[in-house]
Amino acid sequence: MAQVLSGKDVAAALNEKMAADVEALKAKGITPTLAILRIGERADDISYEKGATKRCEGVGVGIKNVLLPADVDQDTLMKAIADLNADEGVHGVLMFRPMPEQIDQEAACAALDPAKDVDCVTEGSLAGVFTGSGKGYDPCTAQACMEILKHYGIDPKGKRAVVIGRSLVIGKPVAMMLLQANATITICHSKTADLPSVAKEADIVIAALGRMESITADYFKPGQTVIDVGINWNEEKGKLCGDVKFDDVESIVDAITPVPGGVGSVTTSVLVSHVVDAAKKASEGK
Repeated sequence: MAQVLSGKDVAAALNEKMAADVEALKAKGITPTLAILRIGERADDISYEKGATKRCEGVGVGIKNVLLPADVDQDTLMKAIADLNADEGVHGVLMFRPMPEQIDQEAACAALDPAKDVDCVTEGSLAGVFTGSGKGYDPCTAQACMEILKHYGIDPKGKRAVVIGRSLVIGKPVAMMLLQANATITICHSKTADLPSVAKEADIVIAALGRMESITADYFKPGQTVIDVGINWNEEKGKLCGDVKFDDVESIVDAITPVPGGVGSVTTSVLVSHVVDAAKKASEGK
């Protein structure tokens, strides 16, 4: 059976450092605060919001919830973003994506103050990821994948990594982060020919296709490490599942993250660490 790469220990290490930083900021009269802007009632968004809220509360970070209806118009959303930009008590903003089809998501992301962009939705932050400049904040989920590999001593250097998924939220940025860690990268997607054969060539597989349990046993071989980024609600099972069919794949590979309890639990800690860092920078600027 594979080693299960639980996110619990990874998150605990991050949380310990954050708690000390928050205590130091509060001694100066500053409470790091995350604003969560959610549109509608998507189950995966709500699940992540609950996890982020719990993580914030655990280390003393404040939360401000902004909930907009699924049929919200562009002007209302843009005003909400502008209000959060202007709120000096808010240090970081999390905006859930994808947004409803009536929303110009690109315009909404561009409207966010880059200093509060703790999940890398602005073009400036993304540029930092692709150039390796270190400016802005890495996408939380992509950074969580790297934190898990680091915690468990899985060095990407010299390894072949296959990223299944090409979104700007996870696929492309995590590929760039793996490249910076000196892995050799192949980015795959739903149109890749003979995807299982490509995946089998990898030492590290990052599954971020967004299709529940669509990545099955025929994609894998012994010796691989699998990081499953997928978070999908399985109506039949009544629980969250990943993109990888865990029960079938666990017996083949060397190491795999569970869903839930893997990448998601680390992602929330990374998010909160970005908020704490943003609060530090804001306090230094005063």
